[in-house]
Amino acid sequence: MIQTAVRQSLAHCKTIAVVGLSPKPHRDSFRVAKYMQDHGFRIVPINPNAHEVLGEKAYASLTEAEQHERIDMVNCFRNAEDIPPIAAEAIAMGAKSLWLQLGVVNDAAAKEATDAGLVVVQNLCLMVEHRQLG
Repeated sequence: MIQTAVRQSLAHCKTIAVVGLSPKPHRDSFRVAKYMQDHGFRIVPINPNAHEVLGEKAYASLTEAEQHERIDMVNCFRNAEDIPPIAAEAIAMGAKSLWLQLGVVNDAAAKEATDAGLVVVQNLCLMVEHRQLG
């Protein structure tokens, strides 16, 4: 079932909002987003402390980004306790997928997103899963 969610997310999502995307190249969020960008995905940085990351305009929130971008996947580099409002924004904007990076699990937010029709992946690295399917 997890592999089905991974495949669906990667097959149907071309624009990825990365919540918590750092402009620092040594951070995991930067490396994962750069890898995905290098493999043809459009990255939308969500970071209230950055103006631009990876050549893309950064937005303070998903709600702000939604006014300018059509977002398919919300990829979260945030602590588990920060996920519920992010999941609610992803649902409200009509995202197709909510992806919680390795080490991030919030079952209540995942259930809410799944119940709203989003494909949800928890506790897996987007880059690693993309490479494995490659």
